[in-house]
Amino acid sequence: MADQALPEIDTPDDPVCPGERGRLVVKDRAIERIAAAAALGVPGVVRHSGGGILRLTGRDLPRADITTGTNAVAVNLYIAAEWPYDAAMLTRRVHDAVERRLRELTGLRVHELNVLVVATAPVEDGEEDDSQPPVEYLESDIVAARTTPHPDIPTVAPLPPLASPAAAPAAALVAVAALVMAFTAARELLIVNGTYAGAPWLRNSFEWFGRLHWHTWLAPVAGICLVLGIALIAVALKPRRRTHVPLQVAGPVPTVWMRRTDVARMCSAHASALTGVRTARTVVDRRRAVVRVSVEQDTPVDEVTASVCAAVAPNLAALADPVELVVEVTR
Repeated sequence: MADQALPEIDTPDDPVCPGERGRLVVKDRAIERIAAAAALGVPGVVRHSGGGILRLTGRDLPRADITTGTNAVAVNLYIAAEWPYDAAMLTRRVHDAVERRLRELTGLRVHELNVLVVATAPVEDGEEDDSQPPVEYLESDIVAARTTPHPDIPTVAPLPPLASPAAAPAAALVAVAALVMAFTAARELLIVNGTYAGAPWLRNSFEWFGRLHWHTWLAPVAGICLVLGIALIAVALKPRRRTHVPLQVAGPVPTVWMRRTDVARMCSAHASALTGVRTARTVVDRRRAVVRVSVEQDTPVDEVTASVCAAVAPNLAALADPVELVVEVTR
């Protein structure tokens, strides 16, 4: 049998560049999972699940909210820390681990990375999570990541964590009222079409309003409506309060935040571990941190005060906005 000649295939002189054959798209959900997994691999970061509706909505910790750009990504990372913990060291390790993992796996530059400690969970014996291997830290990588400049990425100050708007309850009432009006309109439509037999609400209500004249009870109702309107306007214009305080980090803008409650717990833990201190309780507000400790009857008050100041002052020094330390000792 004679050999059959194969057809010739024309090959272009200039082959297509491999970079032009397609493109790689990393979904936002994948970036969020990479950031959460990298944070969970840091010793001291634990899983934390909210109860009730939070469990159904998947608002478990750690979780990440991202905003992607052309070649950069901004991340808000919410974590739960094992209590007690060193906030400055833990957040620095989380920041470095997540930034390095995103750069290695996605190739994106981390334009902004905010680490928020939103919950603390003590881990009992035998319940440590071993699903993620511990992250190995190299000081050279950490220093290089912090000192490498990115001239093409401008530094933008992130928005601080804020509480829910004060107008949220009023908005919920307005939404309920809108649903009631929609239900009433649907009921009137069914009555007009003869589908549902019942007394119309709108016609009877408007007829009642049409026959309504001045009565003495209208004066207090008008006053209540006036006060309610002014209160709703004030609530709508009220700015949201800050829920976290910034920590001192390397950089021109704060990227690590803590709740005042967690700062108070950290101070109380260091104060209660001192010799002669029975109990310690701390209250932190915008201007000062008040540490109230109780001691035995024969314990010198001056020595305890000096010891508490020496133990608590380094914790407050980590705050970007310094607060006054006040120690109150009671026998």
